[in-house]
Amino acid sequence: MLMKNQLKQQLLRALLVAFILGNTLLILTGKLYFYKALVCNFANIDDNTIFDQRVIKKSTQPQPWPLSTQYNKTTFSKSLKTFHETEKSIAFVVLKNDSLVHEEYWSGYGDNSLSNSFSMAKSVTSILVGIAIKEGKIKSVEQPIGDFLEEFNQRDFKKIKIKHLLTMSSGLNWDESYMNPFSMTTEAYYGNDLWRLMLRLRVLHAPGKDFTYLSGDTQLLSFVLQKATGKTIGAYAQEKLWQPMGALNNAEWSLDKKNGTEKAFCCMYSNAKDFARIGVLYLHDGNWKGKQLVDSNYVKASLTPAPLIDSETGKPNDFYGFQWWLIPDYKGERIFYARGILGQMIVVIPSKNIVFVRLGNQKPEKVGNHYKSTLDLVDAVLKEVM
Repeated sequence: MLMKNQLKQQLLRALLVAFILGNTLLILTGKLYFYKALVCNFANIDDNTIFDQRVIKKSTQPQPWPLSTQYNKTTFSKSLKTFHETEKSIAFVVLKNDSLVHEEYWSGYGDNSLSNSFSMAKSVTSILVGIAIKEGKIKSVEQPIGDFLEEFNQRDFKKIKIKHLLTMSSGLNWDESYMNPFSMTTEAYYGNDLWRLMLRLRVLHAPGKDFTYLSGDTQLLSFVLQKATGKTIGAYAQEKLWQPMGALNNAEWSLDKKNGTEKAFCCMYSNAKDFARIGVLYLHDGNWKGKQLVDSNYVKASLTPAPLIDSETGKPNDFYGFQWWLIPDYKGERIFYARGILGQMIVVIPSKNIVFVRLGNQKPEKVGNHYKSTLDLVDAVLKEVM
């Protein structure tokens, strides 16, 4: 018995020493965010409750969506209803000809509920770049990022242009892992100093050749935007998008700390009907009810596959533009969309004048470069929405 007690004491001492050493290491390396990541386990659609937020104020001239004569009369198939249940949808909104055809909500969420955009925020960031170019605050997508960020105007960084960040072809050493608690993406999400994280970036490959999906490219783009406009991207989005597009509700954008920097690669919180405004804006080539918010040439370039090689498959890119996902030919339809990791999507089917938004809470299955859920919803909408 005495030996057993001694072994227990030795084990407890060893665990205590390991804890102290581990905690000291986390402090010394600035990785105390690890504890938050450990407690939260995985990113959630309601994470605005655990982070500081920047409010994007609703429009002072709200523009509710007109209701279609077919509003909520569409009878979707039983398989689609099963899909929404199994895939944990919280919102599904369909617009045709700029009118609301269908809206449906689950799990206590409603038309005013905020939830996380995740990487749909990348498409919003791209739109803000287009607006900054239209306003002359950025010369063009060919402008080097070093013109705005002194720290990136040296060595191999000098070769990186805005278009390389937009098309995910920067060649930087960002670690996109979502499961590794020590990856750059995890630190960006749970940490409190995005700029310090940017300063750890290094160039691995020449930019402009290979597509490699890196959330760091979008985050770096947001720092370019801040320097170019003199505003936070949340404030810029409020002025240039949420106000003129008549958003009905405040949105939020998660920050790395109080009064800090927006997590541009993710984490804009809004509702399905206001997210739909993003899709409708691009459906109309950047024009909102007669006002050109984004230059149509930029929109066209955004929705054109960048001439790159996919680093995973070695095949030419035909699925990604300026932070927008592209399906050039799906059953005869050209489709583009914004997407987030838990099945968030803003999908545009131009030939049908259709935009639909799906928000949810479960990571979907991938088919090639696209989510199977995206394709399933496209099929259902094309079949049922006339």
